[in-house]
Parts: sequence; structure tokens; C-alpha cells
Amino acid sequence: MTDERLTPRQVANELGVTVRTVQRWIADGRLASERVGSRVRVSRSSLSDVADRPATPSAGGTLLIANRGEIAVRIARTARRMGVRVLGVHVDGERSADGIDESHEVGSYLHGEAIVAIARRAGATAIHPGYGFLAENPEFAAGVADAGIQWVGPPAAAIGAMGDKAAARRRASELGVPIVPGYDGPDQDDATLAREAERIGYPLLVKPSAGGGGKGMRVVDERDALAESVASARREAERAFGDDRLILERYLAGSRHVEVQVLFDSHGAGVHLGERDCSAQRRNQKIVEEAPAPSVDADLRARMGDAALRVAGGIGYVSAGTVEMLLTDDGEFFFLEMNTRLQVEHPVTEAVTGRDLVADQLRIAAGATLAELGLGAPRRIDGHAIEARVYAEDPGAGFLPATGRLLRVAWPADVRVDTGARAGDEVSDRFDPMIAKVIAHGRTRPEALERLRAALKETIILGVRTNLHFLDWLLDQPVMRDGEMRTDTIAGLQLPPAPMPADEDWAAAAAALTPRTDDLWSGGWRLNAAAEVRLATDGEARRTMVVPRPSELVEVADGVAHVAVAGQSIEFRVAPAPTIEEAVRHAASSDAGAAVLVAPMPGRVVAVRAAAGASVRAGQAVVVIEAMKMEHAVVAPADGVVTGMSVAEGQQVERGDVVAEIGPAPSD
Repeated sequence: MTDERLTPRQVANELGVTVRTVQRWIADGRLASERVGSRVRVSRSSLSDVADRPATPSAGGTLLIANRGEIAVRIARTARRMGVRVLGVHVDGERSADGIDESHEVGSYLHGEAIVAIARRAGATAIHPGYGFLAENPEFAAGVADAGIQWVGPPAAAIGAMGDKAAARRRASELGVPIVPGYDGPDQDDATLAREAERIGYPLLVKPSAGGGGKGMRVVDERDALAESVASARREAERAFGDDRLILERYLAGSRHVEVQVLFDSHGAGVHLGERDCSAQRRNQKIVEEAPAPSVDADLRARMGDAALRVAGGIGYVSAGTVEMLLTDDGEFFFLEMNTRLQVEHPVTEAVTGRDLVADQLRIAAGATLAELGLGAPRRIDGHAIEARVYAEDPGAGFLPATGRLLRVAWPADVRVDTGARAGDEVSDRFDPMIAKVIAHGRTRPEALERLRAALKETIILGVRTNLHFLDWLLDQPVMRDGEMRTDTIAGLQLPPAPMPADEDWAAAAAALTPRTDDLWSGGWRLNAAAEVRLATDGEARRTMVVPRPSELVEVADGVAHVAVAGQSIEFRVAPAPTIEEAVRHAASSDAGAAVLVAPMPGRVVAVRAAAGASVRAGQAVVVIEAMKMEHAVVAPADGVVTGMSVAEGQQVERGDVVAEIGPAPSD
């Protein structure tokens, strides 16, 4: 029987790696090839030179993805390429992820026992948890293994060792990896925390011992702010993680957030795949990530990689994981935490190493060694990759999550886009507001930046407010172009104003909202003049001429025109004539020091901090709203007096609802 000749793409599909990786193997002689005319071909028998393909779920097995959205789509893409049958789960009212062969309804994505039961009934032989809380739940990992199902991830003991951030700090220190000075002890009473805060010194960081994602984290600049920050962090940690224990750490202003990707097989071998810089953060959550880190040279990479391997190796780690660290300008680094799962930002590492980390996870779970995966040593870094997270959020309102229905979604060509979103999907406050990740790779960092900016400009999302405009602005800032982002940089920047609709945007909305009819008395008809309609958006109302002007950047739903304005989806409505109440409120808010406070997002009022008649200072929290298991304070814009309180604790509010009114402070 003749030896089959394969193209590089066929080899990549066979081995679960990228075409770039195959081309690199051919170039450095690790994979024998021959030319057939002008094309390169590889014999099937030579594949054993780079990978002894171990048994995977494709060997008579089925993979269940215990997650949703973009990560479910991304895992399914690799699994299907490897010939694996893919099962998924979804909650009531939600469609299954693209690429899923068969989806089963589950009450919640956090119900591990129910997901294991579904896997058993459906005949799944492996479960991949993606990322999120379930992926870092040791009880779930143990339950999967106890059910006789292959767990695609680290052992439950390793997850547990790093899941408690306080215990993880102590373990890293025992392994000789430096940690940020702080307090992670069991005594959690207010007096102990206050005493430890004095010992650590201000500013300091308050954060939950459980969980992640920036939830519950507070920077405390002075002693007087500690009690409120601790109380708020406890409430948020309890709601998000069911655990209100806190850690205090010295706040390292001006530090970088650098994390190291590691891979371990079940035979004790480990390797790191370089680092990522994740310093571009808002509200303690990552927004732009890149690999390699612009501040890390070869020597520092080796030292940080060694520290990451010590942490992971010290807990018997298996599969893909990430050790996160804080890096100072003088080259000191400190252990932050370890994420015992696939990271959201893993695509940038894949882009510069030529690896498919999901394929690596699947093969390691099936027993493959790193040597069999061609990973006997750290990988060479190829070029630069940058990822931007596209969120449903309103940067102009403090990056608060936005909700609504996606009316139109158009992604750029020639770059990688990881997403589970499509037109018609509802973005709710039940799940993380990330819509997609856009990843650009270039030979150099400037090239990758320009490719990413161009890709974001091509992206169109209508129906829900997003951070597209902000991302475009951020990527063009000198601090980003120069690779000088720090974890506190965005908080210190003068953010760009929200995009303002131009005359043509008002006209496009007017044309879209005005019905085309033969009835002369409809559609803003006026005698001897162009038709007009009164529109409103973001508190502004104006009369706009109705000129038929079709636009590809407008979508209408439920009487609202959503117009793409500099990358932002802006809502226009037909406005009724102004009422007396609106006129009075407008006049009141025009007074010096007067303001109307509105809910910046839908959510539940968890605290009312000031009663009617109370004096408030500029920046003081008046009402606290909880959404997405995070608290958001509505603050007084200036010193004044609360002249009206419109909400009570426990009340649900919608975006734009009036919550309080502030009058001018009395004169002395």
C-alpha cells in the first residue's frame, strides 16, 4: 500500500496544530517533506516524527462542553476538527452554541451534578469545562472522574490548592516564589483587618479569597475608607462566590499584570509557553491582552517561567494553566494567583507559538506526554499578537454592562474572531457581558496593533452598546503604542467623550423611524416644508427633517432606531412633546449644584446611602445598584442636598430611571 501524501493543512488537521506549526516543522527539518511540482507534501508515515498521536475522545468517544458562548464555540471547533463528536448544554430560552452536534437543557451552567448526569445519559466519555466558576470547582472535577468520565483539566486536588487565593499565596511562598506583602489569615473580624491594614500600609487592595474576575476588589487609599470597602467587598464576594473571606495586599501602583502559560502532562513533565501582558484593565478586569509582554526580555522570561513551573509542579498540575504575577519596573515579580483552566486570553499565546491549546488539553487528558506533543522545551515566539475583548458595556457610564438584543453583527475578515454571538441573540445580565474576542497577529508589535485597530473599525454591532469606540481610542493612545500600560493606567486616563451623533446620524434615524405611507398627515408632514419628526437620544431631543436616506448602519426594533455612531450603537426614539414635569426637572437641574441621578444600568438597589434632606459631598455614594453580581455606586456629582429619593432598597430599576435628585448646597 502506497504511503499517502498530505498537504500541510491536512497534517495540521491530523495532529490538531496550526498550519504555521507544520510549516515550522518542515522548515527546521523535524518533519520530512518533498515537493510535488510547486507544492509541498508530507508522507503520512513521517507524522510519527513529531507526534505519537495518543488516544483522544475521538477514539470511540464523545466530548461534552460544560459551558456556553464563545468558549463553547472555540472548544467545539478544535474537537470537531479532531473528529470528536461534540455535545453541549444550554439553559431555558437560550440557543445552543454553534458547532455543537447535540445540546441538552440544564437548569444552570453551575449545576455540576446535573451536567454530569446529562453527560452519562448522552454517552459522553469526556467533559471540557471551558473557563468560569465551574472550571475551577474541585468538587465538579472530582464528580466527573467519579462518574468514569474523562476530565479535560487538572486534578481536583490541584484545583483546590489554587482555588483558595489565601492558601495559594502561602503555597507559592513555600515554593520559593515571592508574594505581595499582605494578610491572608483566618481571622476576618473588622478589628483584625483594620490592624493588619495599618501594618501593611496604604494604599492597599481588598479582594475576596475565593473567585476571580475582579469581583469584590477594592483599592483603599486611606484609613477612613477601609470599613466601607471591606463591607462592600464582603457583600459582593458572598453573592458571587458564596464566601465572604477577604485578603489584604499592599497595592503596587504602576505595576504590570504578566501571566505565564504552562502545560503539564500526567507524567510530571511541564513546560511554559511564554507570557502574556494583561495590564490594560478597567474595573479590575482585563480588556486588552498581548503576547509576548513588551516589558519582558529573555532573561526575565526564563525567571518568570521557572517560577510558574515551580508553582504548578508543586501542586501536581496537569493540563493547561496560567500563573499570574505582578511585575514592577525594576524587574521584581510577585505571585498573584493561578488559574487552573484555559484562560480567556489564550488565543494570543496560540498565535505566537503555533499551538492549539484545546487540542493539547484533549491529548494530555487522553494520556499524551509533552514529548509526544513535540513540547520538550519552551517554544520559540513568532511575532506578536494582541487581543481585544468586545464587551456589551457603556464606557461613558463607567463601563457598566449593557443589555439588549443584537440586531446586527458583522465581524472583520483576515483576523481571528472568537465569538458565540450572532444577530437575534439577547444580551442579558445573567451572564458575563463579553461578546467576542478579536485577535490580530503581526510580525512586529506595531503591525499587530494596526491590524487590530483596522479590524475593530470593520466590526459592526447594533442593538446593544459596546466598548468598540473606546477600544479604538485606547489602542491609539501613546501609552498603549509604546507598550507602557500598567494595571492602573486606564483609571488615570482622561477617557474619550461618548460618540456624539452627527446631523447625518439624526437624519438616518428619522428616516428609519418615519413610516413610508400615502397618508399626508403621518410621517411628520408639514405644509410647504420638509417633513419633521422629534427624536430623542441620551437626554437630547431635537426636531429632525425626514429625508429618505437608506443606511446600512441603522437597525429598527420595537420603535427604536439603533445607529452606528463611531463604532457605538446609539438609540433614537420618537419623542413626544415635552411635558411640564420634564420642563421643571430641566430647570431644576440647570441650577448650580443641582442634578438628577439616574440608574446607569438595569439592576437591583442594594443600598440607599442618603435620605431626602441629607447633605452629600461630591463623589459620595447616594445609591448602590447591584448587577452581574457586582456593586455600582451612583454618586453625587457635587456637594449638595438630597431633595428627592425615588428608590428603596431591594427595588429593581432600569437604565435611565431616576433614583435621586440633588439640590444645591445651602450658602453659608
